[in-house]
Amino acid sequence: MRALSKQTRSATPSTVEKKWHLIDADGLVVGRVASIIANILRGKHKPSYTPHIDCGDNVVVINADKVRFTGKKLGQKVYYKHTGYAGGIKGITAAKVLDGKFPERVLEKAVERMIPRGPLGRQQMRNLRIFKGTDHEHAAQSPEPMDIAGMNRKNKVGA
Repeated sequence: MRALSKQTRSATPSTVEKKWHLIDADGLVVGRVASIIANILRGKHKPSYTPHIDCGDNVVVINADKVRFTGKKLGQKVYYKHTGYAGGIKGITAAKVLDGKFPERVLEKAVERMIPRGPLGRQQMRNLRIFKGTDHEHAAQSPEPMDIAGMNRKNKVGA
């Protein structure tokens, strides 16, 4: 038996251990928290990361309606969608989305655009749960709280 092995161990779906993380997005910058969430969903924070396997963890985000933008992005950032008809492009600013009925879509779209497209990316996005208030329905999974604001002083606006 050799002390140092020259074989790379790839994770398989049966060997992946999934944990639950709780993130309070109150006052956090959208892009910074989205990149951290995307890395957790993909599993890039684990030493057993395998690109073609869903080895990421589950993430529960609360207070998604209280995320912040830096600079003038709140009024100037526009989310576009197309109706499918000729000339049917529609746009809505980030401020209107945050004041609307589904403010958690700002953070959801930011994370979704950082995850690769395809079947694996869709599976990884199913591990993300975003809530606009403080209460969530995943207390039984006992998610571990993560202090995103404490990782870097730029992660929180006004800190």
